[in-house]
Formats: sequence, C-alpha cells, structure tokens
Amino acid sequence: MVLTYTQEHVYEHPWDRVTSAAWRKFTDPDTATVLSHILDVHTLSRHLDPVRGVYSSTRSITVRSPTLPFILRHVAPCPTILCLETALVDAPRRSMEIVSRNVSLRGLIEVEERSSYRPHPERLEQWTAFRQETSIGCKPLAAVASALAENVEHRCAERFKQNSVKGREIIERICKYLEAEGSNN
Repeated sequence: MVLTYTQEHVYEHPWDRVTSAAWRKFTDPDTATVLSHILDVHTLSRHLDPVRGVYSSTRSITVRSPTLPFILRHVAPCPTILCLETALVDAPRRSMEIVSRNVSLRGLIEVEERSSYRPHPERLEQWTAFRQETSIGCKPLAAVASALAENVEHRCAERFKQNSVKGREIIERICKYLEAEGSNN
C-alpha cells in the first residue's frame, strides 16, 4: 500500500517573494529551533540557464529519523535519513517545482514529496498558490505485515504534515521580513 495525500496553501504574497523565502527557509537563523528535524543541508549542484531564465539545483538534506515502531528499530536502527531534493525554477513562467526523495532506508520506506509554487490564478500579482503532494510506501514491509506497514505510513504522514505546517509558517515569517525590508528601501 502507498499512502498519498495533498496539501494546498495560499500565500498572500507575490510569487517572487514567496520563492525567495522558500530558498531561505533552511538558512534562516530562526529555522533551526522550528525545524529541529533538519540536521544538515548541502547544495550538490546548481545551474542557471541565462537564455531560458531557468535555474536548477540539487541538494542533500539530512533529517532526524522519526521514531519507528519497536519491531522496526532493530531492522533500521538509522537515526538519520538522507534525502535528495531537486528544484527547477522557471522565472519567465513564474513556476518553481521541488521534488524530494529519501535516499537512505529505501529498502524499508520510500517517500516522495512534490511541491509547486505558482502565482494564484485569482490574484496573479499578489498571491502564490502552493501545492504539496506526498506519497509514502512501505512496499517490502507490506508484503509481510500490511497492518505494520500502514502504521508506519500513517505515522510518517502525520509527522510530515506537522513539519509542513512549520515550513509554511517559516516561509510566511520570511515573506513578512522581506516585505518590510523592501518597504525600507
């Protein structure tokens, strides 16, 4: 079984401000206390196509592993999970797409998170529509113990939803900071 869910949010800020805030989310000094599960972020590659106005990057993100059910702690005693994030920013089209996947523990659980930032269709210049689709699957575990696999998937989904709320709050705070900074210039 694969658990899939979607979250949507409207930022009442223009697309350029929201995407700037999203890029600052992990480097903001106040983030470490709010997103304490994020242990490390490294940019592995980045490329700007000046002709098309498209920026792409790949980052590694190390996160603290959520507490697994007791029976699985012996199978996967890993306290951290390594994730790979790829991002594509198309400035002329005002679109930012981010895909994150876990690299470690894939033999036990596979998580994919797809996020997009686009101008809101009702207020193209003032608001930004954010959409996040997450899928969580414990395929090897499901073959042996489907109830346990569902338990792990639901626990992970709850944790991801909680962390998503925190991430949106950080982006909102950074947007307000950027707005104030812009009005002071």
